[in-house]
Amino acid sequence: MTTLLKNGYIFTENGFVKRDIFVIDDRLSLSRFIPYDESIDCDSCFIIPGFVDVHVHLREPGFFYKESIRSGTMAAARGGYTAVCPMPNLDPVPSTMESLNVQLDIIERDAAVKVFPYGTITKEQNGRGVLSDMEAMKDKVIAYSDDGKGVQTTELMEAAMKKAKALDKIIVAHCEDESLLHGGYIHEGTYAAVHGHKGICSESEWRQVERDIALCKETGVRYHVCHISTKETVDLIRQAKKEGARVTCETAPHYLVLCDEDLQEDGRFKMNPPLRSREDRAALLEGLLDGTIDLIATDHAPHSAEEKSKGLAESAFGIVGLETAFPVLYTHLVKTGKLTLEELVDLMAIAPRRIFGIEGGFITEGQTADIAVLDVDGHYSIDPAQFLSKGRSTPFAGMQVQGENRMTFVNGKKVWEK
Repeated sequence: MTTLLKNGYIFTENGFVKRDIFVIDDRLSLSRFIPYDESIDCDSCFIIPGFVDVHVHLREPGFFYKESIRSGTMAAARGGYTAVCPMPNLDPVPSTMESLNVQLDIIERDAAVKVFPYGTITKEQNGRGVLSDMEAMKDKVIAYSDDGKGVQTTELMEAAMKKAKALDKIIVAHCEDESLLHGGYIHEGTYAAVHGHKGICSESEWRQVERDIALCKETGVRYHVCHISTKETVDLIRQAKKEGARVTCETAPHYLVLCDEDLQEDGRFKMNPPLRSREDRAALLEGLLDGTIDLIATDHAPHSAEEKSKGLAESAFGIVGLETAFPVLYTHLVKTGKLTLEELVDLMAIAPRRIFGIEGGFITEGQTADIAVLDVDGHYSIDPAQFLSKGRSTPFAGMQVQGENRMTFVNGKKVWEK
């Protein structure tokens, strides 16, 4: 099967270039004279290597009512993602090959895009106790994480880093010192004080980042920090990079676009880490622009409507993001001149592949046909009722945005089309 994508702008190492490309079986070709079975007019559209989200929650096995591998990867395809990396807060917890195989079997059967799962750091995925069977899983996982829980002791994190270093794998850390939480559930800022909510201090994040950077320098492991949200974390990582530490990090769209001044008494504004201050948001944007922050992930974390209906205090932590990430970021960062479209694609598609060793990249002759076709002209309102994800909870509901994905190819197969 050969498909001609004509009149589009393709993403190359030199930026966007207008030219036709062919999808031939599972590969791309930039040749100009190839017989084709189908022709698609991509006039005014941007053809990119599909986005890669290294931080999602697909909830299966164990929590099918929140999300499934099928529904989550279809949401990813709709959002322009051709690969996702699901976190291991599942049942069974993927801490051994036996438990990991349960997830791998469902991925093989149901995934609409490429899925590279994480194994846990600890046996129970609780930041405590003993290490998982990291060596047994090493060839089947993208990295190791206890996302949702920070590793609570220096000794355990040091042991995990040494093991990961020996296996040439990445430690991906949710940084949260539980001794500093004190029952908080939104940022410890003005909104919390005025409305009588319990706050989560910034130190609960950056203090553990500080500890882990020191361990990273000692062990030489590749260390990636999840969903950073505070100005102190940005400063720590910026300095660590200057000193040669093998540290990378991500933030998420909601931390770049919103802050605690935007909070409403609604569970769709509750996530962990929480929306921080206006100053934190500014520091994150600065870190994105100067290269301190390496990539943007969504932390797509679906829950049932009932779990998100209990306000800020009682709702579950987590929002969905796969279907809103590109339009929100294009509208608020590209259209406002803070980033170019090329820079945004790098943060969402190229950098994740480079850091995590995932196949694909710039559109070149013979590259795997994992691509998305972006239409940046249309304006619309985000409507969670239209999501393919089972999750509907997003702080961006009703937001007017510009730009959306028109179609997605994975291994040359069209897996989603508007």
